[in-house]
Amino acid sequence: MRLRIVDAFTDRPFRGNPAGVLLLDGGFPPDSWLRQVAAEVNLSETAFAHPLPPGGDADWALRWFTPAAEVDMCGHATLATAHVIATSGLAQGLIRFSARCGVLTAETAEDGTITMDFPTSSLTPVAVDPVVRSALGAEIRSVHDTSEHVGDLLVELADERAVRELTPDHAALRGHSRRGVIVTAAAEDPSRGYDFVSRGFFPAIGIDEDPVTGSAHTALAPFWAARLGRTSLVGLQGGARTGLVAVEAAGERTLLTGNAVTVIDGELLARPHF
Repeated sequence: MRLRIVDAFTDRPFRGNPAGVLLLDGGFPPDSWLRQVAAEVNLSETAFAHPLPPGGDADWALRWFTPAAEVDMCGHATLATAHVIATSGLAQGLIRFSARCGVLTAETAEDGTITMDFPTSSLTPVAVDPVVRSALGAEIRSVHDTSEHVGDLLVELADERAVRELTPDHAALRGHSRRGVIVTAAAEDPSRGYDFVSRGFFPAIGIDEDPVTGSAHTALAPFWAARLGRTSLVGLQGGARTGLVAVEAAGERTLLTGNAVTVIDGELLARPHF
């Protein structure tokens, strides 16, 4: 079984967000085996996909697992999966995925960039939890809860420097959102090629920090579109390891565009037992 490691939301190795990708011939193996593989790969997400019969609403079934849990929606591992399918010659142009959060699409352009169509996250203002405030240790301007499939707290900080220098208490953050905490601020200098910055912390699902979280940008896109007065924006996410996500806020849908590069292409020897 062929297993790839793909760096997503970057055009060069060792940047962006790495994801495992395993394309299956038939249906999904038992969940216990999927969890074991994801734990062995030990990246923020490993994607598992298999082709569906022609004529339906989707071309591939897709699931994502962290080392600790299955998640409803994942952007960077979807981008990585689309990249593997396209570069393997298994599909051209538009690819439709059936996932827990509905049908998602990914389309590869001639220049190699991939644009994904995801449902836009809702944003509900909420009060600042004192535990979250203490765990972040930074000035908080606003907090929003996001939709069911994202499940993050979106926390606006004072400026880009505050986001970059943040050293949160991960243990204290665990249990204070359904999935994680995204911190964000406007870019200090948009001439550098991005409009806002963010970082994502997900200790509740076994990930202290995720370098580039595509699904979080379904909340970041409408948040910053409302503040900056533009629907087409570029976000820079990450701490030590960063990546760029181009977003288009389009009402109930959000378009996420990025690059991907395969870094490791190997063989998984531990086959599942059905």
